[in-house]
Amino acid sequence: MNNKKSNEKSSNIAGRVYDVSDYKRDDTLSSGLATTHEQVSDAYNAGGMTSADQNEHDSEKEKEGTE
Repeated sequence: MNNKKSNEKSSNIAGRVYDVSDYKRDDTLSSGLATTHEQVSDAYNAGGMTSADQNEHDSEKEKEGTE
């Protein structure tokens, strides 16, 4: 039965999505969601690099022998 409770708790956490009020809450999950939302939002607004862009950039550095 303990395993069932653990699975239910995991489902509740996994089903949780960002809410504006997460910035004002004290729990770890809300803090993590707020931080992640801010990071993604900043990257999106800045036109952040995609993984394909990063891979191409890294390949060019390897060819040049620089890091």
